[in-house]
Amino acid sequence: MFQQLRKIKLTAWIFIALVLGVVIGIWVPALVPVIKPFRQVFLNGVKCIVAPLLFASIVTGIASAGSVSGLGKTGLRAIIYFEIATTAALAIGLGFVNWLRPGDGLSISIPLADAVTSAAQNKITFAGFVEHLLPSNFIEAIVKGDVLQIVLFSSIFGVSVLLTGDRGKPVLHFCEGLNDVMFKFTSIVMTLAPLGVGAAIAVSISEHGLEVILPMLKLVGTLYFALIVFVLAVLFPALRYARVKIKAFFQELRPSLVLAFATTSSESAYPSALASLEKMGVKKRISSFVLPLGYSFNLDGSTLYLAVASVFIAQASGVHLALSTQIIMMLTLMLTTKGVAAVPRASMVVLSGTLVAFGLPLEGIALILGVDAFMDMARTAVNLLGNCVATVVVSRWEREDLKSEFRS
Repeated sequence: MFQQLRKIKLTAWIFIALVLGVVIGIWVPALVPVIKPFRQVFLNGVKCIVAPLLFASIVTGIASAGSVSGLGKTGLRAIIYFEIATTAALAIGLGFVNWLRPGDGLSISIPLADAVTSAAQNKITFAGFVEHLLPSNFIEAIVKGDVLQIVLFSSIFGVSVLLTGDRGKPVLHFCEGLNDVMFKFTSIVMTLAPLGVGAAIAVSISEHGLEVILPMLKLVGTLYFALIVFVLAVLFPALRYARVKIKAFFQELRPSLVLAFATTSSESAYPSALASLEKMGVKKRISSFVLPLGYSFNLDGSTLYLAVASVFIAQASGVHLALSTQIIMMLTLMLTTKGVAAVPRASMVVLSGTLVAFGLPLEGIALILGVDAFMDMARTAVNLLGNCVATVVVSRWEREDLKSEFRS
């Protein structure tokens, strides 16, 4: 029996916990006070991951170039494309979540922190934003959960490690080890996800009834709609610009995209995607550099999702975020997503950091996790697709042609 239970994947356990949470919330509300603490245990586990994982993954991501000069023209062109694509993803995500407002009708009833009130009243000025970019004390930034400061410090630190050369290698090796350890730590914490999800859903339904389900379905629909628009409005034109036959491109990448969708891990599809790109005629020096670089710096699906999820939680909390505050949030997300590897549910880590930075309730994460498996599939597939598109666009900028059967 235990052997059979061990074969059940985490996603399935989350679905099971989701159903059990609904059942408990409706028919056994007396159990809610007993299981409610498991929600906070899971949230605390996610929260403690943020700073070390961001630091290690950003430093190792920057170091993937091998040297500062190794970034070169190809790296510069890739970064330019990454920024254009992720900015478009964030803008589309913010546009759709503000238009469809999936968080309306949901209520996260917790005391709001002072930071929420400050953000809602739009007290963040440009001068204050610039002054706040770098921490006066890195440890203090970690304690406060200030993700923007952590990201910028880590980025400068990563470049400094590269500039130091051989003497910086021990530091790089430490960061690589820390990165691996933190992802293992994340996987361990994620085993608590079913408990956190079940408890969160049970508490929400016991407090608000079944009407809490509708906004969650609206959230999933909003994300899928926004992702489809992003693919049609951004990735398709990029492929046309690169003179790629769209049908042939998708037929070649279809197995990789299906694998990424099913496993919710674009890394699992990396070898087949790399082979497909080279089969299309992308030079190895480009594909082997741009594609993995994109795994750290070009998570289109995840950045769009984070924009939607962050504002969704604000809506569910009854917090009005002014447009200028949302733009600052967008800039924060643009930096935060850089260097975070595309592994299952890594977006949860970034989302928790963003919520902390803007004073929004972390309880929203446990609620979102109830439907996160559906969203994770779509955003992971778009992550992989976006990186493959980025690779062929950069190849085009490098004046390299694809094979005739893929060239329009």
